[in-house]
Amino acid sequence: MANDTSPVPRRTLVQRGLYFEEFDLDVLYQHRPGRTVTEADNVLFTTLTMNTQGLHLDAAWSATQPFGERLVNSMFTLSTLVGSSVAQLTQGTLVANLGFGAVAFPHPLFHGDTLYSETIVTGKRLSQSRAGQGIVDLTHTGRNQNGDVVATATRTALVWCRDFHDERTDS
Repeated sequence: MANDTSPVPRRTLVQRGLYFEEFDLDVLYQHRPGRTVTEADNVLFTTLTMNTQGLHLDAAWSATQPFGERLVNSMFTLSTLVGSSVAQLTQGTLVANLGFGAVAFPHPLFHGDTLYSETIVTGKRLSQSRAGQGIVDLTHTGRNQNGDVVATATRTALVWCRDFHDERTDS
């Protein structure tokens, strides 16, 4: 393309999560945009995971139950809650998800609700067994469009320290 007049960038930035050193304690990280959950999301996730619970699939039966309608599968809620944090916190800097602690669903999520997620870093320490890596403790909270807390979860993640990570190997 001899006639290409596109500007030549001075540098390239790739979206990534935070390195261990960049995680700040007691900061509220709000993950946006929110995610409006559809009936199709709920039914597809529920059937893909072989969950036959009528509260997620059977509208007529669910109408006779205490909430009067189908509930969004709590595992979809948890997955979306954690997934919404990835771009801001761990994209390309995560070594491994080490585990979850307390998980709760204090209020149901319904079709048409929008899930807004946020995270607070509650602890961090360098790994004693893995040089160049650190462990961060995260508390995730999901709220619906009315501000009702629909999910909470604590998570421990192993992340790279800046000087030990070779970004050229990321995709």
